[in-house]
Amino acid sequence: MTATQQTSLRSLALLAALVTTLPVLLAAEALPKIRVAAGGRTFVAETGKPFVPLGVNYYRPGTGWAPQLWKQFDAEATRRDLVKLRELGANCVRVFISFGSFYSKPGALDDEGLKKFDQFLAMAEEVGIYVHPTGPDHWEGLPEWARSDHFANETFLRALEDFWRLFAARYRSRNVIFAYDLKNEPSVGWDSADMRAHWNVWLKQRYTSPADAAKAWGVDAATIQWGEVAVPPKKDAPDSKRLLDYQHFREERADEWTRRQVAAIKTIDPNALVTVGLLQSSVPASSGGVHNAAFRPSRQAKFLDFLEVHFYPNSRGLYDYTKPEDEQRNLAYLESVVREVAAPGKSVVLAEFGWYGGGALRLRNGKMSAPGSEEQQARWCRRAVETTAGLACGWLNWGFYDHPQANDCSQLTGLLTVDGKLKAWGVEFQKLAAQFGGHEVPVAKLGPRPVLDWDRCTTSAKAAQEFREAYLNAFTAGK
Repeated sequence: MTATQQTSLRSLALLAALVTTLPVLLAAEALPKIRVAAGGRTFVAETGKPFVPLGVNYYRPGTGWAPQLWKQFDAEATRRDLVKLRELGANCVRVFISFGSFYSKPGALDDEGLKKFDQFLAMAEEVGIYVHPTGPDHWEGLPEWARSDHFANETFLRALEDFWRLFAARYRSRNVIFAYDLKNEPSVGWDSADMRAHWNVWLKQRYTSPADAAKAWGVDAATIQWGEVAVPPKKDAPDSKRLLDYQHFREERADEWTRRQVAAIKTIDPNALVTVGLLQSSVPASSGGVHNAAFRPSRQAKFLDFLEVHFYPNSRGLYDYTKPEDEQRNLAYLESVVREVAAPGKSVVLAEFGWYGGGALRLRNGKMSAPGSEEQQARWCRRAVETTAGLACGWLNWGFYDHPQANDCSQLTGLLTVDGKLKAWGVEFQKLAAQFGGHEVPVAKLGPRPVLDWDRCTTSAKAAQEFREAYLNAFTAGK
């Protein structure tokens, strides 16, 4: 069988699968479709009313860590949660689609997971909350076929495209879906057989010969084994042209990963909004050097309808409430990250944020963090929203409940305690929802800020640290 015949058969099989996954319910929805507003920096419902995504990343306590939302789906408890969220002013929840419940075999969606997701959509729509599905990911287990390089392995990438075609077909034109988030916190890996192969193809496209590459890198051409050039060591090399080339290559891998998935969705549902939840290390103002995620917002923006980023206050380790200077430092760091994500001129959602309150965290090294009160958590979270308002136009807290089973700050980041008691942050969230809900968020006007030298910071953690200090000084003076 020829390659063309194989491709045709694969396309026919996928088409048949698409037909079988069309939504069972085709009735008109109560919720209006959300779109990006004219100008590109905010959202609007098709009714013309401004829309500000405000809510949480939703998972239930008592389901393990990582939480198994679908394997241990409790419809009645979830319904109560959605009602409570709406009472607090939430209008959007981000949920994680998993390989284990939705895509255990390539080319076919899993019925059991789809039925639960259908229930979830129906309940959310009933109470007036939009759903922001993210995935697929490893939360409920990673099947053997998916244990490969998720950014460079061609077989995996084709299966991922198939997932989105199938999923978008089933939920095409479902207004209750706010947007698709391609993946939670993607980060292009450093080295694999697939990455090495793509790296050498990239080099041959960029340079006409090993002599050209050697000249650019300032090395002897005899040291370059053309076609089998090794990946640079994963360590800082300030101003290294070779390392900078590799970082640019990683950014192109991220671009291609995003482009293909967006195209798969848009082919099926051109009106669907698509984004991706970026790590804060996607902006090398954080750790800098080789530890950035390679998802460069200015490059990603051309593929996406809007941008998302996640942020937790760790400018100098865990933000310690007992050190007042840490608040200012982390707010400056937060602004610098969101400002960079907003620079392309598209809407930005802070799709994960928050910090702990109501106790101390059990850290992975066995130690305990400094205790934090509920009031301190509420203050940090409010200040995070206020600092980013106008750079971002939507905010989703990390978690609805505290989650004691977690091994990170999720233990105490909720709007509610694990037993359902409203926390100080939940009260403050309700006030913020009343303040921002249904109102257009005006674009922020900042004072002078330093310009991030992106290329320099992707080869040097020291350069990133210097930028953070300069930004802190400007932020403090500007406030």
